[in-house]
Parts: sequence; structure tokens; C-alpha cells
Amino acid sequence: MQGMTTVSKKNTQAESVTLLARMKKWLIMPSGFDGWIHFAIMALAVFGTIMVGSATMGIKTGNSLYLAFTIVKQIVFATGGYLMMTRFANGFSLDFLKSKSFPSLIFATYGALLLCLAFAPTGDAHAWLRVGFAGMEVTLQPSEFAKIVAMLTVAAYCGDVKAKYKNWWQMCARPIGFTAFMVFIVLVAQSDFGSAMVIFLITCICFLIPEHPNMRRFQIVLKVLFWISVVFAVYLLSPAGEHLIQGFDFLADYQKDRFLSAMNPFADRYGNSYQLINGLISFATGGWLGTGYGSSVRKYTNFPAANTDYILAILVEELGYVGFLGLMLLYCIIIFRLFRHAIRIKSERAKIILIGTAMYLLIHMFFNIGGVTGLVPLTGIPLLMISAGGSSTMSFMVAVGISQAVIARYEGKENR
Repeated sequence: MQGMTTVSKKNTQAESVTLLARMKKWLIMPSGFDGWIHFAIMALAVFGTIMVGSATMGIKTGNSLYLAFTIVKQIVFATGGYLMMTRFANGFSLDFLKSKSFPSLIFATYGALLLCLAFAPTGDAHAWLRVGFAGMEVTLQPSEFAKIVAMLTVAAYCGDVKAKYKNWWQMCARPIGFTAFMVFIVLVAQSDFGSAMVIFLITCICFLIPEHPNMRRFQIVLKVLFWISVVFAVYLLSPAGEHLIQGFDFLADYQKDRFLSAMNPFADRYGNSYQLINGLISFATGGWLGTGYGSSVRKYTNFPAANTDYILAILVEELGYVGFLGLMLLYCIIIFRLFRHAIRIKSERAKIILIGTAMYLLIHMFFNIGGVTGLVPLTGIPLLMISAGGSSTMSFMVAVGISQAVIARYEGKENR
């Protein structure tokens, strides 16, 4: 009897140890992780929740229930993002990219993207899965997670490849096909041009990283096309490009208006450019120190995207350019540390993940800040970790968690 009691105690202790080990994988980062990146992510999560609370005040004035729901929802998504980040940091391995389970992840992403077509659109885009009722619903945007899958797809099929191929197409056909179909669903079926563009750009940049001889010709083509696109984009945004944009029948009227607003915001100041001009006024009003947290005037006007696309305008109005520079500092810490590790790590698959995550953040920064300031057409791309929206927050934290797993495993092993 005493022996049975002893065995029972040992089993209980073993179960407690196992449970504690599992909890650590969800709550505690692995040894060897980058503390600077972790600090910046946590600061951004807190900063973003605070700014979402302030920016939401003006969307439905007097509706305290909506404000509380939005803040609680942002906290829940940030907390969920943290748990997913630590879980991936502890559990992700590059071996998964070569396993038979990885293609299943790609097809599951296709399924989630196509499932969005069954839900009502927002702004003509079928990009969200919805739970709840109008005004108090929770949404999930699978295309945000597709950005990570696209990055991992390139790493899986093009990184650390030792085999010889007859040509670049034989090597790149599968990753190109997988990611092209992903972009097709998001662009054509969902009508989400911004997300499709981000997926496409992340994929192209990741293709430039492998050093396999068969990739060189393809990489040269990508670089040439990139610079041609830059020149063409500059031409489109010049006065000479206005007539060309008007002739683009494949663009919806609102998409053409965004190009025209970026070219000359004051041409239609009370119409299509009203929101952009209000954002620019917020920048001018804020100055260096801002009007004070919660003191924005513009968020109480007809400013429908105050807590999403245009949250940067509210941030600068309330916290000034000092607040903006603080935000840029946190972003730059993440980007700099990811590139620093990518340079030091030898594995191409690891490099693709680290640089892909850095470019994920950088591309979002460029298009959101550029759109709010009128430098580029507004594309609906959120300011990561700051804009209201759980999908973008959780997705980027997952990408950072995967990067932390790579850093923790390779910084100590390959570079000693």
C-alpha cells in the first residue's frame, strides 16, 4: 500500500514537471533569444494598445461600450500574440520546412483565404473571417498570416539547396507556383490589393537571398523588374501620370482616386482627399511635443480610419514628432537586430526568415507612413503593432517568434 502511494506521488510530481515545462514554452522565451527585439515588441504592444484606446474615442463618441470592447479586444489579441510568439520561439525548427507536413500548411492557408469569400465584404474586400454582430464583432484576416507562409515557402524550397538543377525554373517552380496562387486569391478573389502587394514584395525579396548558382539569372531579372517598377511608380505619381491612371480600366474608381489624391491632395480637398488632408493637418498641429495624449481634435471629426490606417496621424497630433521618433526607434531596433543576426548566421533558410521578417515590418512602415503623408497612394496596410487589428499584431508577433527561434538555435551553435 505504501509502495502504491509512493508511485502515485512520483507520477503526480512527473505530471507537474511536464505541465510546468509546457507552460514555460508558452510563457517564457528560450535561452539565446534577442532581448532587444523582445523589449521592442513588448513596448510596441503596450504603446499600440494605448494609442488604439485614444484613437477609438472619436469614432463613436459617447459609446463607452464600443470603446471598452475595442480596447479589451486589442489587449486580448496582443496577449494571444505574445503567447503564440513564445510558443513559436520555443517550438519552431527549420526541420519543419523540409517535413511532409509543410505543404499541408500552404494548402491550409489557401483554405482560410478562400473561406473569407463566404463572409460579407468590408470596403469591397472579402478579406476577413467574422464572429459576432455589427459593431461588436471579432475579425481575423488570414492574408496577414499568408505573408509568413510565403516567406517560409521560399525558405523551404530555395534555402540551403545543394542539389543541381538544369535551370532556375526547375528549382523555383514550386515556390513560385505556391506563392503566385496565394497572391492571386488575395488580389483577385478577395480584392485586397494592399495585402497582395505585401505578400508579393516579401516573396520577391526572399528570392534574392539564396546563393545557389541556378538562382542568379532569376535574381537578376527580379532586380531589373524592381528598378523598372520604381521608375514607373515615380512616373505614375508625377503630373504626367494622371492621364495614364485614368486609362487603367482594371482599377476601381476608388483606387484611381487614391493615386490622384497622392499626386495632389488639395485638388479635391472636401471629397476624395478629405481624410488625407485631415491627416496632414494632424501632423502640422502636433509639432514636436504634440497636444497631449487623448487631446486630438481630428479624431472627433469625420475621420473613419482614426484607429487603423490613419492612427499615425492621431499619434503625431497627440505625442508630436517626439512620439513618432520613439516609434521609429522601436521599429529600427527590430529591423537592425534582425539584419545583424542574418548577416552572422550561415544558413540560407534562417537568413530568409530573418530578412523576410524585417522586410515584413519595413514594407508595412513604408506604405502606411507614405500613405498617411501623401507620398504614396493609401493601400489600407496597417501600421504594425500600432493600428487596431488583431490579425496584423498576432501575425507579426508570430513572425518575430519564428525569428527568435532561429536566433536562439543558430547564434550559439554556428558562430562559436
